[in-house]
Amino acid sequence: METKLARIAQVAKERPKEQFTSLAHLINVEMLLKCHHELNGNKASGIDEVTKAEYEENLLENINRLHESLRKMAYKPQAVRRVYIPKPGSSKKRPLGIPAYEDKIVQLAVSKILTAIYEQDFLDSSYGFRPGRSCHDALRKLNDIIMTKKTNWIVDADISGFFDHVDHGWMMRCLEVRIKDSKLLRIIARMLKAGIMEEGEFKAPQEGTPQGGIVSPVLANIYLHYVLDL
Repeated sequence: METKLARIAQVAKERPKEQFTSLAHLINVEMLLKCHHELNGNKASGIDEVTKAEYEENLLENINRLHESLRKMAYKPQAVRRVYIPKPGSSKKRPLGIPAYEDKIVQLAVSKILTAIYEQDFLDSSYGFRPGRSCHDALRKLNDIIMTKKTNWIVDADISGFFDHVDHGWMMRCLEVRIKDSKLLRIIARMLKAGIMEEGEFKAPQEGTPQGGIVSPVLANIYLHYVLDL
């Protein structure tokens, strides 16, 4: 699996205008098992209340059933469980969406595929939510620029409620620049439309990608790559 992802990354790097037409088949039993093993078993559970340990009790049966539903395009993500956590430096609280356990597995698999492709496209000035990069790396780069280049202005900006207000239509259009696999695009679209369960009430989202979802960071970076960075 790692070899296949590395090959996709190589093609994406060598052919910046390549559109990938066959990706969904990569989410096979092997990848789903790998994603399961990589997930942190101590994380909060979604609305299904299934933990990693409980899922492992019938692991192969569960994974094979999940793979079959993906293969037949019968897979439908469950609504995410909405919780609120304190927002640093503010009296406000930040909304988080916690997916059901199986959905975490699928989101991790999708994020691996998207990362293999788009890490080749993202600008070097982008640091957030990227593998092998951290806030400290961004600070070091900022310090290097300030100390070695003429700097007149530093602009500190924040996108208000970004994860809650990502436009689904534009999100899909951004993905379609590189991806022409209709099956993978449909899986991602279903993730975006999965909905939110908050205090027992279901809410169908018209926008946004839940902050806290495993696939959300790379989706956010893809969106911002096209509408901001470029």
